[in-house]
Amino acid sequence: MRALPGKTSEKGRVFSVGDFLEAAQERLRLTLVEGGESLGRKIDEPIVSRPGLALTGFFGHYGWRRIQLIGKAETAYLESLSPAERLSRFAALLEHGAYCFIFANGRKPGADTLALMRVHGAVVMVSPLKTRVIYRESAFVLERLGAPESTIYGTMVEVAGLGVLFEGEPGLGKSETALGLIRRGCALVSDDLTCVRREVGKDIVYGSASDSTAGYMEIRGIGIMHVPSLFGVAAVRGEKRLELIITFRRLEDVKGEIDRIGQKRQVKKVLGVEIPNVVIPVSEGRDLVNLVETAALQEKLLLSGCDPVGELSERLRRRATEHSKRKGVNKGDVPCQIK
Repeated sequence: MRALPGKTSEKGRVFSVGDFLEAAQERLRLTLVEGGESLGRKIDEPIVSRPGLALTGFFGHYGWRRIQLIGKAETAYLESLSPAERLSRFAALLEHGAYCFIFANGRKPGADTLALMRVHGAVVMVSPLKTRVIYRESAFVLERLGAPESTIYGTMVEVAGLGVLFEGEPGLGKSETALGLIRRGCALVSDDLTCVRREVGKDIVYGSASDSTAGYMEIRGIGIMHVPSLFGVAAVRGEKRLELIITFRRLEDVKGEIDRIGQKRQVKKVLGVEIPNVVIPVSEGRDLVNLVETAALQEKLLLSGCDPVGELSERLRRRATEHSKRKGVNKGDVPCQIK
């Protein structure tokens, strides 16, 4: 599997205040009131934090690297102070490194506060939403922005409920196999290029198409096709968890390498997460659609706890034991060797 250059990272993306504003503006109904020239500032800790005790002058464990949320309680406390004292409290936050503020409940800071923010190059945003709503919704936005992600070559399809990624050299039939599966009721996630992201704090990887190519496929000899228009909206998925990678390789390139029994489970790492991997040899006459569908069903069986190889091995062991007992062979006997 070949990752494209750019945002590949197992630790997470680095993003700016401007990226947060763009991603959260509609969801949080944010209005930028100060600091447009500082939107390129990187967010060191993707968390929204309420300054709380820091407003009273206690800066032990103060999370200045986070976005500062000025909610109802903070506003009530600040309004209880004189204008000069209120300004000094904000000045202390800024001197300790605070650089981005969201004011909840539509409470826009005064002109003197905005002037102070401007001097320190801080970003100030206002939202009409309640404090708890901003706190909750911003967590989803920040988690998505900070999630490790990459773009890899491969076609992804939902098969039997599993997100399955096909990879391999060009011309081995990845898109044609995906098309055959779609005609059987499966759904396209992405064609040729797949955007993958890892959920923060979990060993889960999701795959999707880019915004510009979602729903489109390219088939050699036919050209570009729009899958929802041909097969209906149920034939596409916006995003799907990646649970199986199928590698297409030419038969002559894998002779002697394939585990025909399937006893050894192969995996591939995507953003640091191990994903089950199956290698399917490609040769003339092989029904790749049927093989991929069967591989997905086999993976679902393994995920449910059923192990066909282990069960068959146990069955053969029991048969051999019963056969030995019928023949009167004791445990200490050495079987005869056929010459």
